[in-house]
Amino acid sequence: MNIINKLTLRSLKENKKRTLVTIIGVIISVSMIMAVSTLGVSFLDIMKRQSIADNGEWHVQYSNVNAGQIDAITGDGATEKLILSSNGGYAKLEGAKVDERPYLFLEKYNEEGLKEFPIELVEGKLPSSKNEVAISEQVAKDAGVQFEIGDEITLDIGKREIEGEEIELGQNDPLQRGENGVTEELKVDSTETFTVTGVIKRPSWEPSWSPGYTMIGYIDKGSMKDSEQVNAIVILDKVKASLFDHAKQLAEENDIEKVGFNNELLRYYGVTDDDNLRFTLFSLLGIIMGVIIVGSVSLIFNAFAISVSERARHLGMLSSVGATKKQKRDSVFFEGAVIGAVSIPAGLLAGIGGISATFWFINSYLDGAMGISEKLQTVVTPSSVLLSCLISVVTIFISTYMPARKASKISAIDAIRQTQDVKLSGKTVKTSKLVRKVFGLEAEIGLKNLKRNKKRYYATVISLVVSIVLFLAVSFFTDNLKKSVMMSQDGVDYDIQVYGKGGDSTELEDLARVEGVTEHSLHKTMQLSSLIDKKQFPEELESMIEQENIPLENGRYQYYVNFYGLDEQSFKEYAAKAGADLEAFSDPEQRAAIVIDEISYRDPATGKFVETSSIKAVRGDELELTFTDFDTNKSEPFGKVTIGALTDQVPMGIGTAMAGGLDIIVPMDTLESMAGSLMDSGVQSQLFLESSDPMKTQKALEEAAPSNLYIYNVYERRQQEEQMILFLSVFTYGFITLISLVSIANIFNTISTGISLRKREFAMLKSMGMTPKGFNKMINYESIFYGVNALLFGLPISIGVMYLIHRAVGGTFEYTFELPWFDLLFVIIAIFIIVSSAMLYSIGKIKNENIIEGLKQENM
Repeated sequence: MNIINKLTLRSLKENKKRTLVTIIGVIISVSMIMAVSTLGVSFLDIMKRQSIADNGEWHVQYSNVNAGQIDAITGDGATEKLILSSNGGYAKLEGAKVDERPYLFLEKYNEEGLKEFPIELVEGKLPSSKNEVAISEQVAKDAGVQFEIGDEITLDIGKREIEGEEIELGQNDPLQRGENGVTEELKVDSTETFTVTGVIKRPSWEPSWSPGYTMIGYIDKGSMKDSEQVNAIVILDKVKASLFDHAKQLAEENDIEKVGFNNELLRYYGVTDDDNLRFTLFSLLGIIMGVIIVGSVSLIFNAFAISVSERARHLGMLSSVGATKKQKRDSVFFEGAVIGAVSIPAGLLAGIGGISATFWFINSYLDGAMGISEKLQTVVTPSSVLLSCLISVVTIFISTYMPARKASKISAIDAIRQTQDVKLSGKTVKTSKLVRKVFGLEAEIGLKNLKRNKKRYYATVISLVVSIVLFLAVSFFTDNLKKSVMMSQDGVDYDIQVYGKGGDSTELEDLARVEGVTEHSLHKTMQLSSLIDKKQFPEELESMIEQENIPLENGRYQYYVNFYGLDEQSFKEYAAKAGADLEAFSDPEQRAAIVIDEISYRDPATGKFVETSSIKAVRGDELELTFTDFDTNKSEPFGKVTIGALTDQVPMGIGTAMAGGLDIIVPMDTLESMAGSLMDSGVQSQLFLESSDPMKTQKALEEAAPSNLYIYNVYERRQQEEQMILFLSVFTYGFITLISLVSIANIFNTISTGISLRKREFAMLKSMGMTPKGFNKMINYESIFYGVNALLFGLPISIGVMYLIHRAVGGTFEYTFELPWFDLLFVIIAIFIIVSSAMLYSIGKIKNENIIEGLKQENM
């Protein structure tokens, strides 16, 4: 090791505190870079695992291949595993209780497919020969048809087609119905006999609207007929970007008519070109990396610039005894290399450890957030480690480059005189006379010092501004997310909603008695219309008609009508809440109704929250209703209702109409008597539930409800949204904390070293009679000047950023822009605490400095 490098090491050892601050700053920088890259890789990993859990692990699918083509695919060097699958067709399920699901659907796999696809066995075993099947447990639970393990079943299997058209239907196509009933037919191709070997859970890939219950069968390649065709699904040995061209070439060479790809899974491998999610993810990570690098360069650059200032005399002395520019420049690069050699490994470990701890914390809270069942796992790849090291090395190099150039230009005379850092004129440090009059001489001296050390002053202020902007922007963004969730849930007064089929509510009535339900409301709903006279228009509707130039029909406007029928108990409770006389609604033939005349909604045109009247009416007015069949676009009279009460109260599960709409509530018997033949085609049944334990109630509902009923757990969705906010909050606040630590370290480093470099100045002031009280007053004013200037720049920038965030979120949610006064107050206090702490810490080191020693200005 040459003498220059030895002196550099000696400088690092003798300035332990500055060296330690620099090392800590670099460790934080490297750990953040490593954490961000690990986060990106780990996020892709969880999405990859979730895709495999939902749809199985496969990469390429060759459709309708024969035995010879299967051999070619198996022999391909890129193929690791081969899954065979076949759509066996549909068969009538005799005795099925669910009208919308009258079939069994046969899906066949070979042994590899049974292993790789997410098929969950409840009892028995999976099929191992072509005449064996495993049946979905929903056949017994839903359809009420019992099959025992060991039973033999004979099925007429064929294809579903629309009557009169050769259009084949699949599992994603619900049962086809028209005005006269079912409009599809089953064309039988074969009759087969199977032995039931097991019972499986409903597969995740089977939609709730599918008309067939899944049966899993078996394909044996050895017993395939020459004319038989199946799908060959490939798991590749290595997933790389060339797989698309390779698969297409293989298909072309072997006359395979169709090839497809598992794009959802492949994009998480990073091999899909056209993918917005991957672009968004890496763009976000790139932005975060850029912010980290900017903050890190600021910190590390400051550290090395200050180091060069402290070592200026020694570098000048080396120059006087023959040290070349290259040797002086290399001494700074060597210092950077030493700092990096210590900090980079520690930073990598800290980043991995930090993100692992974060994932552990997140996993304990985020069960089911983002709609995923998998857990976050820390995934560290050689490329992410290498990338983090490379970025860290480049960051340190950029940070040391300018100080190194400056070091190479220090001459012996300038170093001895120490004039290289401060070059100024009287104009540069000129201050307002008002400062001395208002704050005193000490404040003026402090302000002059900031003016004559502008580079150090700007570095400190920029660090403070970055911290202010980042903290306020992140906290405002998180608060907006919380507010948006609250707005999306506004008016939702139930935990679980169950959608029925048509006007039959028998199954829904049974579900209202499941475990945990504390309150329920059963609705039957119809979409109707009514022509309302102009004299009954509220002001908002009049304004809308005028602005949009909507034509009237003989002075009347066609309202859309939400027509609700409530079960007996729910209507009694609602009528009492609305202040209506229940006796007036007891006779279905009288057709009395409650009309909600005070409505609130968010206007989709302006995005503003509106509270208004729906109609100008009085009790006793009649409303003539019309039903329109939207399939045929034909309208027919539905009947008249008499307004028995007007209210602003809303039943459970109902959201009010907008301007030009009416909500009409009647007893269930009234709706049924008016609907007549429209009960099957024009009525929708819904059940709204409140529960003491919504998650437990949902499980009970899923066990009791037929699979064609749709269960929507509002409580779970609300929990998931809150969990998502927590998820984002942990990462955003974790990120802002680390960036703030870098900034605070930068501030402490800058102020501390600046104070150390001013020993001679302080000694001169003390020698001229400045008292300890005056000295403290000067330092306090300097702290105030730092804080005030940082806030003068930081707060306006932060408010601008917050407004942009508000405008971005305002595309979905409309609410007034409000400044987060608590956060602003917190930031103002925090800034002065940080600056004052840095000043007090720095002054504490030189407080008892001897005046003579101070005048020597020896920092080494």
